[in-house]
Amino acid sequence: MADFVLRALLAGIGVALVSGALGCFLVWRRMAYFGATLAHSALLGVALGLLFEIDLNLGILAVCVAVSALLVGLQFRGGLATDTLLGILAHGTLAFGLVAISFMETLRIDLMAYLFGDILAVTAGDLLWIYIGGLAVLAGLVALWRPLLFITVHEELARVDGIPTGAVRLAFMLLVSVVIAIAMKIVGVLLIISMLIIPAAAARRLAATPEQMALFASAIGCLAVAGGLASSMTWDTPAGPSIVVVATGLFLLMLVLPRRKAGGDRVQREPE
Repeated sequence: MADFVLRALLAGIGVALVSGALGCFLVWRRMAYFGATLAHSALLGVALGLLFEIDLNLGILAVCVAVSALLVGLQFRGGLATDTLLGILAHGTLAFGLVAISFMETLRIDLMAYLFGDILAVTAGDLLWIYIGGLAVLAGLVALWRPLLFITVHEELARVDGIPTGAVRLAFMLLVSVVIAIAMKIVGVLLIISMLIIPAAAARRLAATPEQMALFASAIGCLAVAGGLASSMTWDTPAGPSIVVVATGLFLLMLVLPRRKAGGDRVQREPE
Protein backbone atom coordinates (compact mmCIF):
# COMPACT_ATOMS: atom_id res chain seq x y z
CA MET A 1 0.00 0.00 0.00
CA ALA A 2 1.38 3.40 -0.97
CA ASP A 3 2.36 5.64 1.93
CA PHE A 4 -0.13 8.37 1.02
CA VAL A 5 -2.98 5.86 0.90
CA LEU A 6 -2.00 4.44 4.30
CA ARG A 7 -1.87 7.94 5.79
CA ALA A 8 -5.28 8.71 4.28
CA LEU A 9 -6.74 5.50 5.75
CA LEU A 10 -5.32 6.19 9.21
CA ALA A 11 -6.54 9.80 9.09
CA GLY A 12 -10.03 8.77 8.02
CA ILE A 13 -10.27 6.11 10.72
CA GLY A 14 -9.10 8.60 13.35
CA VAL A 15 -11.83 11.04 12.34
CA ALA A 16 -14.49 8.32 12.06
CA LEU A 17 -13.82 6.96 15.56
CA VAL A 18 -14.44 10.37 17.09
CA SER A 19 -17.18 11.69 14.83
CA GLY A 20 -19.26 8.52 15.17
CA ALA A 21 -19.59 8.78 18.94
CA LEU A 22 -20.03 12.55 18.94
CA GLY A 23 -22.52 12.40 16.09
CA CYS A 24 -24.88 10.29 18.20
CA PHE A 25 -25.59 13.28 20.41
CA LEU A 26 -26.12 15.50 17.37
CA VAL A 27 -28.75 13.00 16.19
CA TRP A 28 -30.35 12.56 19.62
CA ARG A 29 -30.45 16.31 20.32
CA ARG A 30 -31.60 17.20 16.78
CA MET A 31 -28.52 19.39 16.28
CA ALA A 32 -27.55 18.49 12.72
CA TYR A 33 -28.01 22.11 11.65
CA PHE A 34 -25.65 23.20 14.43
CA GLY A 35 -22.95 20.95 13.02
CA ALA A 36 -23.57 22.38 9.56
CA THR A 37 -23.25 25.90 10.97
CA LEU A 38 -19.84 25.15 12.48
CA ALA A 39 -18.75 23.47 9.24
CA HIS A 40 -19.67 26.59 7.26
CA SER A 41 -17.88 28.83 9.74
CA ALA A 42 -14.70 26.78 9.30
CA LEU A 43 -13.99 28.59 6.03
CA LEU A 44 -13.81 31.86 7.95
CA GLY A 45 -11.28 30.16 10.21
CA VAL A 46 -9.20 29.30 7.15
CA ALA A 47 -9.31 32.93 6.01
CA LEU A 48 -8.28 34.23 9.44
CA GLY A 49 -5.50 31.64 9.68
CA LEU A 50 -4.08 32.76 6.35
CA LEU A 51 -4.51 36.44 7.22
CA PHE A 52 -2.71 36.22 10.58
CA GLU A 53 -0.26 33.51 9.40
CA ILE A 54 -1.20 30.99 12.06
CA ASP A 55 -1.90 27.27 11.81
CA LEU A 56 -5.14 26.81 9.86
CA ASN A 57 -6.42 24.20 12.30
CA LEU A 58 -6.06 26.69 15.14
CA GLY A 59 -7.84 29.35 13.09
CA ILE A 60 -10.72 26.99 12.37
CA LEU A 61 -10.93 25.94 16.02
CA ALA A 62 -10.93 29.56 17.22
CA VAL A 63 -13.79 30.54 14.89
CA CYS A 64 -15.85 27.44 15.73
CA VAL A 65 -15.45 28.09 19.45
CA ALA A 66 -16.41 31.75 18.96
CA VAL A 67 -19.52 30.78 16.96
CA SER A 68 -20.53 28.24 19.63
CA ALA A 69 -20.19 30.83 22.39
CA LEU A 70 -22.06 33.42 20.31
CA LEU A 71 -24.91 30.97 19.70
CA VAL A 72 -25.24 30.22 23.42
CA GLY A 73 -25.28 33.95 24.18
CA LEU A 74 -27.93 34.67 21.56
CA GLN A 75 -30.06 31.78 22.83
CA PHE A 76 -30.05 33.23 26.34
CA ARG A 77 -31.15 36.61 24.99
CA GLY A 78 -34.15 34.99 23.34
CA GLY A 79 -36.25 36.59 20.63
CA LEU A 80 -35.31 34.28 17.78
CA ALA A 81 -35.68 30.53 17.32
CA THR A 82 -32.49 28.47 17.39
CA ASP A 83 -32.82 27.36 13.76
CA THR A 84 -33.10 31.01 12.70
CA LEU A 85 -29.95 31.91 14.64
CA LEU A 86 -28.12 28.95 13.11
CA GLY A 87 -29.15 30.01 9.62
CA ILE A 88 -27.83 33.52 10.20
CA LEU A 89 -24.53 32.30 11.67
CA ALA A 90 -23.98 29.59 9.06
CA HIS A 91 -24.43 31.73 5.99
CA GLY A 92 -22.98 34.85 7.57
CA THR A 93 -19.69 33.21 8.54
CA LEU A 94 -19.43 31.39 5.21
CA ALA A 95 -19.95 34.65 3.32
CA PHE A 96 -17.42 36.49 5.50
CA GLY A 97 -14.90 33.72 4.85
CA LEU A 98 -15.36 33.81 1.07
CA VAL A 99 -15.14 37.61 0.99
CA ALA A 100 -12.01 37.61 3.16
CA ILE A 101 -10.31 35.05 0.93
CA SER A 102 -11.18 37.07 -2.19
CA PHE A 103 -9.17 40.01 -0.81
CA MET A 104 -6.02 37.89 -0.47
CA GLU A 105 -4.94 38.35 -4.06
CA THR A 106 -1.32 37.41 -3.36
CA LEU A 107 -2.29 33.95 -2.11
CA ARG A 108 -3.19 31.06 -4.35
CA ILE A 109 -5.85 29.05 -2.52
CA ASP A 110 -7.43 25.81 -3.67
CA LEU A 111 -11.00 26.38 -2.45
CA MET A 112 -12.07 22.96 -3.72
CA ALA A 113 -9.67 21.31 -1.27
CA TYR A 114 -11.23 23.22 1.63
CA LEU A 115 -14.80 22.64 0.45
CA PHE A 116 -14.50 18.93 -0.38
CA GLY A 117 -11.33 17.89 1.44
CA ASP A 118 -8.11 16.30 0.23
CA ILE A 119 -7.59 13.21 2.34
CA LEU A 120 -4.91 11.85 0.01
CA ALA A 121 -2.72 14.86 0.84
CA VAL A 122 -2.68 14.15 4.60
CA THR A 123 0.81 14.43 6.10
CA ALA A 124 2.39 12.82 9.15
CA GLY A 125 1.89 16.12 10.98
CA ASP A 126 -1.81 16.05 10.12
CA LEU A 127 -2.04 12.52 11.53
CA LEU A 128 -0.51 13.70 14.78
CA TRP A 129 -3.02 16.56 15.00
CA ILE A 130 -5.93 14.23 14.22
CA TYR A 131 -5.07 11.61 16.83
CA ILE A 132 -4.07 14.02 19.60
CA GLY A 133 -7.19 16.09 19.01
CA GLY A 134 -9.32 12.98 18.66
CA LEU A 135 -8.09 11.48 21.94
CA ALA A 136 -8.78 14.79 23.70
CA VAL A 137 -12.33 14.85 22.30
CA LEU A 138 -12.99 11.23 23.30
CA ALA A 139 -11.70 11.92 26.81
CA GLY A 140 -13.97 14.95 27.05
CA LEU A 141 -16.93 12.97 25.74
CA VAL A 142 -16.37 10.21 28.30
CA ALA A 143 -16.31 12.81 31.07
CA LEU A 144 -19.50 14.43 29.76
CA TRP A 145 -21.31 11.23 28.78
CA ARG A 146 -23.63 10.80 31.78
CA PRO A 147 -24.63 14.46 32.31
CA LEU A 148 -24.99 15.00 28.57
CA LEU A 149 -27.14 11.90 28.28
CA PHE A 150 -29.28 13.07 31.19
CA ILE A 151 -29.71 16.51 29.62
CA THR A 152 -30.63 14.95 26.28
CA VAL A 153 -33.32 12.76 27.83
CA HIS A 154 -34.86 15.46 30.04
CA GLU A 155 -33.13 18.84 30.36
CA GLU A 156 -35.53 20.32 32.92
CA LEU A 157 -35.16 17.32 35.23
CA ALA A 158 -31.39 17.46 34.83
CA ARG A 159 -31.39 21.12 35.83
CA VAL A 160 -33.47 20.35 38.91
CA ASP A 161 -31.01 17.56 39.76
CA GLY A 162 -28.20 20.12 39.88
CA ILE A 163 -26.50 19.45 36.54
CA PRO A 164 -25.06 22.69 35.06
CA THR A 165 -26.90 22.33 31.78
CA GLY A 166 -25.51 25.50 30.20
CA ALA A 167 -21.90 24.53 30.91
CA VAL A 168 -22.43 20.97 29.65
CA ARG A 169 -24.06 22.21 26.44
CA LEU A 170 -21.22 24.64 25.81
CA ALA A 171 -18.61 21.94 26.49
CA PHE A 172 -20.35 19.66 23.99
CA MET A 173 -20.33 22.43 21.38
CA LEU A 174 -16.59 22.89 21.94
CA LEU A 175 -16.02 19.17 21.35
CA VAL A 176 -17.91 19.40 18.06
CA SER A 177 -15.74 22.41 17.16
CA VAL A 178 -12.56 20.41 17.69
CA VAL A 179 -13.84 17.52 15.55
CA ILE A 180 -14.70 19.87 12.70
CA ALA A 181 -11.26 21.47 12.93
CA ILE A 182 -9.49 18.10 12.68
CA ALA A 183 -11.86 16.68 10.05
CA MET A 184 -11.88 19.59 7.62
CA LYS A 185 -8.83 18.42 5.68
CA ILE A 186 -10.33 14.93 5.38
CA VAL A 187 -13.75 15.59 3.86
CA GLY A 188 -13.94 19.38 3.59
CA VAL A 189 -16.34 22.04 4.79
CA LEU A 190 -19.35 20.81 2.84
CA LEU A 191 -19.04 17.15 3.85
CA ILE A 192 -17.95 17.28 7.51
CA ILE A 193 -21.49 17.14 8.83
CA SER A 194 -22.12 13.99 6.76
CA MET A 195 -19.46 12.10 8.71
CA LEU A 196 -21.01 13.27 11.96
CA ILE A 197 -24.63 12.49 11.11
CA ILE A 198 -24.83 9.61 8.62
CA PRO A 199 -22.95 6.89 10.59
CA ALA A 200 -24.85 7.80 13.77
CA ALA A 201 -28.19 7.69 11.93
CA ALA A 202 -27.30 4.30 10.45
CA ALA A 203 -26.28 2.92 13.84
CA ARG A 204 -29.69 3.68 15.40
CA ARG A 205 -31.20 0.62 13.77
CA LEU A 206 -28.57 -1.71 15.20
CA ALA A 207 -28.10 -0.53 18.78
CA ALA A 208 -29.93 -1.60 21.92
CA THR A 209 -28.21 0.94 24.20
CA PRO A 210 -26.74 4.43 23.73
CA GLU A 211 -23.23 3.06 24.24
CA GLN A 212 -23.79 0.44 21.54
CA MET A 213 -25.02 3.12 19.18
CA ALA A 214 -21.81 5.13 19.68
CA LEU A 215 -19.65 2.06 19.01
CA PHE A 216 -21.65 1.05 15.93
CA ALA A 217 -21.53 4.61 14.58
CA SER A 218 -17.73 4.67 14.85
CA ALA A 219 -17.49 1.26 13.18
CA ILE A 220 -19.77 2.32 10.32
CA GLY A 221 -17.69 5.47 9.87
CA CYS A 222 -14.51 3.37 9.62
CA LEU A 223 -16.15 1.10 7.03
CA ALA A 224 -17.19 4.17 5.05
CA VAL A 225 -13.63 5.49 5.06
CA ALA A 226 -12.17 2.18 3.90
CA GLY A 227 -14.86 1.67 1.26
CA GLY A 228 -14.65 5.26 0.05
CA LEU A 229 -10.88 5.15 -0.37
CA ALA A 230 -11.10 1.78 -2.14
CA SER A 231 -13.72 3.06 -4.58
CA SER A 232 -11.72 6.25 -5.11
CA MET A 233 -8.63 4.24 -6.04
CA THR A 234 -10.65 1.90 -8.26
CA TRP A 235 -12.75 4.39 -10.21
CA ASP A 236 -10.62 7.55 -9.82
CA THR A 237 -13.35 9.48 -7.99
CA PRO A 238 -12.83 12.26 -5.39
CA ALA A 239 -11.89 10.61 -2.10
CA GLY A 240 -13.89 12.80 0.32
CA PRO A 241 -17.21 12.60 -1.54
CA SER A 242 -16.63 8.87 -2.15
CA ILE A 243 -16.41 8.29 1.61
CA VAL A 244 -19.72 10.09 2.12
CA VAL A 245 -21.34 8.11 -0.73
CA VAL A 246 -20.31 4.83 0.91
CA ALA A 247 -21.59 6.08 4.28
CA THR A 248 -24.92 6.92 2.65
CA GLY A 249 -25.03 3.46 1.07
CA LEU A 250 -24.45 1.86 4.47
CA PHE A 251 -27.27 3.98 5.92
CA LEU A 252 -29.64 2.80 3.18
CA LEU A 253 -28.54 -0.78 3.82
CA MET A 254 -29.40 -0.38 7.50
CA LEU A 255 -32.95 0.55 6.52
CA VAL A 256 -33.42 -2.96 5.14
CA LEU A 257 -32.33 -4.64 8.37
CA PRO A 258 -34.86 -5.32 11.16
CA ARG A 259 -34.84 -2.57 13.78
CA ARG A 260 -33.62 -3.26 17.30
CA LYS A 261 -35.98 -2.06 20.02
CA ALA A 262 -35.04 0.86 22.27
CA GLY A 263 -31.47 1.94 21.55
CA GLY A 264 -31.12 5.53 20.50
CA ASP A 265 -34.86 6.11 20.46
CA ARG A 266 -34.94 6.26 24.26
CA VAL A 267 -32.47 9.11 24.15
CA GLN A 268 -34.24 11.09 21.44
CA ARG A 269 -34.77 14.68 22.49
CA GLU A 270 -38.17 16.20 22.00
CA PRO A 271 -38.23 18.94 19.34
CA GLU A 272 -38.05 22.52 20.70
